[in-house]
Amino acid sequence: MKFLKNLTLYISAFMPMYFLVLLKLVVELINANLTFNVLNSINLATLLLLSIASIWGLLWNIKFNNDTSKEVQILSQHNITDRHFLGYFSLFVLFAIPLDLSYVSVFCVYITTIIFIGIVYMHNSLYYINPFLNILGYSFYDIEYKEIGSDKICTAKIFYKGKLEIENKTYFVKLKNEHFSFVDETKNKK
Repeated sequence: MKFLKNLTLYISAFMPMYFLVLLKLVVELINANLTFNVLNSINLATLLLLSIASIWGLLWNIKFNNDTSKEVQILSQHNITDRHFLGYFSLFVLFAIPLDLSYVSVFCVYITTIIFIGIVYMHNSLYYINPFLNILGYSFYDIEYKEIGSDKICTAKIFYKGKLEIENKTYFVKLKNEHFSFVDETKNKK
C-alpha cells in the first residue's frame, strides 16, 4: 500500500508535463497534423490515465490519507520550494515541447525516461519535488518540531498550503516519514 501511495505521488509530479504533451497532441489532432492511429490513440489514452492517476494519487495522499495526525509545535521552518521547483519544472518543459510522440521510438524513449526518473525519484525519496503541488498552492518546508507532550526535537519535510507561521500555533501533521508529510490542519494556541 505504501509503495502504491508513493508511486501515485511520483506520477502526480509529472502532471504539468502530461498537460503540456496532451495539449500538444490535441492541437496537432485539431490542426490535422496528426491522425487518429493506434499510437496516437495509445498516447492520448495513456496521458488521460496518467492524469487521472495523478489527481487520484494526490487526493489519496492529502485528503483520504489514513496516517495518524500528530499535534506538533513547529520550532523553526525554512521554505525550500524554490530550490527544487524551477529545475524540475524546466525539465518538463524541455522534455515535453520537442517530443513527437507519433513515432514509436520516441514514445518508447519517453516512457523509458519517465521510468528511469521514477526509479531515482522513489529510491531517493524525492517526493517533495512535485511541481503540481506547487501549482496547487503548496509550499515545501524543512522544519524542526516537537510533538505536543514531548521534548524530543525532530526534523521533517512538509507540504503546507499557504505560508507556514510558527508563532502561537500548533499543527496537526500526518507524519508519513522524514521525507515528506502533509499538514492536516492548524490550531491556534490559547
